[in-house]
Amino acid sequence: MLKNYFKIAWRNLARNRFFSGINIAGLAIGLACALMLTLYVKDELSYDRHHANADRIYRLSRTFLSNEGSVSLRLGVVAPPFGPLIRQDFPEVEEVVRLIETDALVRYGDHFFEEKDVFAAEQNLFRVFSIKVLQGSPDKALENPFSIMFSRPMAEKYFGKENPIGKTVRLDNQLDYTVTGVFEPLPAQSTFHPGFLISFSTLNDERVYGREQLRTNWGNNTFSTFLLLPPHYNPEKLVRAFPAFQNKHIEPNASKWSVLNLMKLTDIHLHSHLDAEMEANGDIRYVYFFSIIGIFILAIACINYMNLATARSAKRAKEVGMRKAVGAMRSQLIRQFLSESFLLIFIALAAAVIIVMLCLPFLNELSQKELTIRDLLTPGFIIAIVCITLFTGLLAGSYPAFVLTAFQPVNALKGRIASTFKKARIRQALVIMQFAIVVALIISTMVIRHQMKYVQDYKLGYSKDQVVLLPAIGDSAAYEGFKQQLRQSSSIADVTRSSRIPSGRLLDSWDAHIMKGDTMTPTDINIKSLSVDEDFIPTYRISMAAGRNFSRNHPTDRTSGFILNETATRLLGWKVPADAIGKHFKYGSISGQVIGVTADYRFESLHQQVPPIVMFMNGGNFRQLSVRVAGRDIQGGLAAMTAAWESRFPDRPFTYQFLDQRFKKLYAREQTQQLLFSIFSGIAIFISCLGLLGLSMFMAEIRMKEIGVRKVLGASVYNLVALLSRDFLKLVLIAILVASPIAWYVMDKWLEGFAYRITMQWWMFGLAGLLAVAIALLTVSYQSVKAALANPVKALTLE
Repeated sequence: MLKNYFKIAWRNLARNRFFSGINIAGLAIGLACALMLTLYVKDELSYDRHHANADRIYRLSRTFLSNEGSVSLRLGVVAPPFGPLIRQDFPEVEEVVRLIETDALVRYGDHFFEEKDVFAAEQNLFRVFSIKVLQGSPDKALENPFSIMFSRPMAEKYFGKENPIGKTVRLDNQLDYTVTGVFEPLPAQSTFHPGFLISFSTLNDERVYGREQLRTNWGNNTFSTFLLLPPHYNPEKLVRAFPAFQNKHIEPNASKWSVLNLMKLTDIHLHSHLDAEMEANGDIRYVYFFSIIGIFILAIACINYMNLATARSAKRAKEVGMRKAVGAMRSQLIRQFLSESFLLIFIALAAAVIIVMLCLPFLNELSQKELTIRDLLTPGFIIAIVCITLFTGLLAGSYPAFVLTAFQPVNALKGRIASTFKKARIRQALVIMQFAIVVALIISTMVIRHQMKYVQDYKLGYSKDQVVLLPAIGDSAAYEGFKQQLRQSSSIADVTRSSRIPSGRLLDSWDAHIMKGDTMTPTDINIKSLSVDEDFIPTYRISMAAGRNFSRNHPTDRTSGFILNETATRLLGWKVPADAIGKHFKYGSISGQVIGVTADYRFESLHQQVPPIVMFMNGGNFRQLSVRVAGRDIQGGLAAMTAAWESRFPDRPFTYQFLDQRFKKLYAREQTQQLLFSIFSGIAIFISCLGLLGLSMFMAEIRMKEIGVRKVLGASVYNLVALLSRDFLKLVLIAILVASPIAWYVMDKWLEGFAYRITMQWWMFGLAGLLAVAIALLTVSYQSVKAALANPVKALTLE
């Protein structure tokens, strides 16, 4: 019997190739989207789960509070003393491991490269994390000072086929390290990806960091610290003990301005958005979003199938009636229609897998992931595919199967079914659902597009174009020589050094004091610090609101001069920027006076408000080097930089990046979201149009005689098209009313992530509605015009 069902199903599909093709196309696209989004979501949810102890590893984080109790800084890294002291005070903690990331120039023979993923790690790293050691001993490789381990790709890069164990490499042209091991790189779904591991004991050397600094420096919050807790241990027990722990070791009131917390390793990627993450994280909201979009696309494809099956129902009603008249049971007819549905869905699944294989490279490029077709072949994913397919087949085939088989044989044989379908509330609800999703996606796409355009065009208060960023030059004399050589080129406009650069985060701050009466009084304002030289403001074209820039003609500027931004002066109580000029100001241990006030500039991304900023020259720690190219001569500027660098630093490779490219990366996630919105909107619209096309064919078919009568009585083509289109337009208008408030709410929540944002305008919703109406009209009008132009004689003579 089952074989007979599929045999008849195949004949029906072959007999109606056009409808079958539309059905397969819609379902294949819907399934392909669902499969790709499932791959994406599965990848996002799998971060750090490859570690054997993943459910017991927690990261220590630190939050700083201002004097009034508000959060001023939230860090995923902490000071170095915390690790050993937690190990000492909480013996129930099984392991505590510290890591710190740095950049380094790594040299072996004639091979030398600037490397970014260099980590100093404690010896017990391999007891906490599941990192496969290919050569060397996991227990001994990071034991001795100046030991270094290479990841397998880095070992191949530097040593080729040589055995690296025992070889000597030099870092930063200063210190030699012995290679003690090679490890397999961590998978893409990992919170951090070390290319090199240096023994943590190396940091005890004063030339590297210093033993005393590791023991007492509570201010250098740059160490990632992970705790391995016992099975079934409640981490909140530790969190509750942390205030007393800090008060004991730092100062009696430390817990009032410093808060420690724990986060499970497997939660970091999707739930952690602190000011200093080891790598850029994802966002659980996008996982929810992509999951919902996948369901929506698949639902629209199923609705499309239902509508097209309904459109063919009038043709098959007599078949159903005849089968019932000769004794077929309703259950047998239901199985017949479901068999057709499953046959079609499995054909669509085969096509969907081909689409996924073709589209995966594009999805990987877009999402910066490494998804492969092999991920489709895992047992869990195969089960998921089968479940999705069976669910889709059942959902897509259920409506036509149960509705068509419910006809009374006498009504079916006499053709009395048109009125039943004209009043089908379920079908109307499905159309409303389809176009509500379409309208919501169109509105969301427009809002995201305008917000990203707003971000790109926003006046930052500084010029980000034509600025090239170079590796830092720590030696002041070497920097001055390099700078003077660059200045000799007509292609170079300005050169400057600073502790940080625009598009980064301002993470440094000290206590600030201002003069009140005759006393220097501490403020409650958390003012961010920025160490600069005299050329920073001219290089970045930052405007002065009052006072002057740092000057070489004023030697005291280097030791006691401060420049604030407008936000800082306003929060400190000065009504206008000029009121701050000449006022006494103390920042940390530096005392001096305010010599200038800059106009506010957006140093960080537009996700954050402009913070109060103080610039000074006495801070040192110039970690960034910026060069402004004159005019548009980028190639000439790069040539001048390359020549100057190679002549003065022949032992260091010349690397650079453009500031405007860094700026774009700040919003790469939103740009990707915008593109995905556009793609999914297009897919949803396309599949919805297929469903609407099927419905328009169905309505024209069951109203064929009515159209013939109206045409004989003098109705024009325009009248008939309007008649056939009116019912669909009502449904689309209802969909617009349903979708608009939902889209407004969702997009308003999304925009809350930006400190500087657009205001959603009524015309965005109006334009989305017009587009939906236009799409519906274009889809329906084709079949309506075709029906209106048909010969009425044929319609009136149909039995």
